[in-house]
Amino acid sequence: MAPRIVAIGTTVPPVRLAQNDVRDMFTAQPGTTRLTQRLIHAAFDAADIQTRHSVVSQLATAGDPAPGDVLFRDAAGTLHAPGTGARNDLYIREAPGLYAAAARAALRDAEVAPAEVTHVITVSCTGFFAPGPDYRLVRDLGIRREAERYHLGFIGCAAALPAIRAAERIARADPDAVVLVASAELCSLHIRVSNDPQQIVAASVFGDGAAAAVITGDPAAGRPGGLELDGFATTLTTEGETDMTWTIGDHGFDMILSADVPRIIGREIRDAIGPLLHSVDAWAVHPGGRSVLDRVESGLGLDAAALTLSRHVLRTHGNMSSATLLFILREILHGDLADGAAVGALAFGPGLTVESARMTKRTHP
Repeated sequence: MAPRIVAIGTTVPPVRLAQNDVRDMFTAQPGTTRLTQRLIHAAFDAADIQTRHSVVSQLATAGDPAPGDVLFRDAAGTLHAPGTGARNDLYIREAPGLYAAAARAALRDAEVAPAEVTHVITVSCTGFFAPGPDYRLVRDLGIRREAERYHLGFIGCAAALPAIRAAERIARADPDAVVLVASAELCSLHIRVSNDPQQIVAASVFGDGAAAAVITGDPAAGRPGGLELDGFATTLTTEGETDMTWTIGDHGFDMILSADVPRIIGREIRDAIGPLLHSVDAWAVHPGGRSVLDRVESGLGLDAAALTLSRHVLRTHGNMSSATLLFILREILHGDLADGAAVGALAFGPGLTVESARMTKRTHP
């Protein structure tokens, strides 16, 4: 039996941000020029996002932080620029709980006990610590101490598919393997005030969230059905190496997201996926932004309804980097797609890297 995604669990931080409120917060910052205000309005209003979530409560309510907390926004509403170390300290505090909540939800839905997990793969590009999230999941969830652990760090928005691909390779090589894949991305930790249009675009789309998947090739493990993993592909576009980048700066991680990214994806997407994703019944496309989805839709000649789930997740959660694709796949798992339907998954990362996968929906063994 082909390895399959048995179940997916998701979670978001409790702080919910309305897109219009975040837009207005940025436009009200001291020293913001009229040109920058126009750019902020244009970027936020064009994003097709209504709400996002964040671990930074000050983004929702202005006020002095609690003692020992990181200052992002003061009582006057002014945004500050914490150092990278302070931002990462908040990641260390908040990320493990989100990883654990998503993983528990996935295991519960899969009807798999933590002690049955043989391998753990964690994913993130928004923070670092060691012993890392893979260690914490084993310790906190009651996974066997002998479980093999791997961490995919700093791959960016595309990372969920390489993680699923690695889990599929493990499950294919070891028929008894039960692999837990977990992603947590706290993108809002790296928010900042800037006149740079690329930074403004980044501030307009990114949110926080976590997701986890249980993957196995053992037909007796967990509940029946799921998403069979049929094949994967990865490639680089012919240009775009400097159009999407993610580096570590003194005041958080620095994102470059140029306006050329959607154009490059739209022009090269058909050749990038090759024959893997022909005759697809449902699509899970990473919503890097509304314009990325628009270009994928036009580049592949898709029906307007084909990316409904991707647009829904973008509208309600924003771009949660690597976790986002798992949110979309969970919608497909719990939807009414018929048994045997083909699912195409796409994600894009720095490089530009195009990751793709073909899956088959199974409602019975």
